[in-house]
Amino acid sequence: MATERDDEAIRRYVESLALVLAQIGMQRMAARVFAALMTTDAGQLTAGELAEQLSVSPAAISGAVRYLEGVGMVTKVREPGERRDHYRLYDDLWYATFLKRDRLLMVWHDASEEGIEALGADSPAGKRVAEMRDFLAFMLEELDDLFARWQERRGKRHS
Repeated sequence: MATERDDEAIRRYVESLALVLAQIGMQRMAARVFAALMTTDAGQLTAGELAEQLSVSPAAISGAVRYLEGVGMVTKVREPGERRDHYRLYDDLWYATFLKRDRLLMVWHDASEEGIEALGADSPAGKRVAEMRDFLAFMLEELDDLFARWQERRGKRHS
């Protein structure tokens, strides 16, 4: 059953969401492309469709999707029989994105161990790095439980 949509309200929301994402550190054009993909019912758009929807050049879209692919938020797909690439969000995007961040936290945690050894555990700098390591260890422990609870909740919602 099709729902009637207010295109102007959607455009305003895309820009509003993109602004929030840019304020928390995402590249501005990547944030706009991500917001456009989030709000399309099709779940995917071509570079041309994105450029038209956002009133920007194809080159701007190219850089944005390259960034989003690099951080694991979108993937490029080609529909059978078509010559144009489509960009779509990953399934279970939030879990996958934060799981990737979990791996980065592990690398950061391990690097802090090396820093403590180099700085000396009793030096002021060594204590700062130890605090960072301890915080990262806490986050990693909590994220495991958080991921498990999310999968449980998602499973209940989709069943």
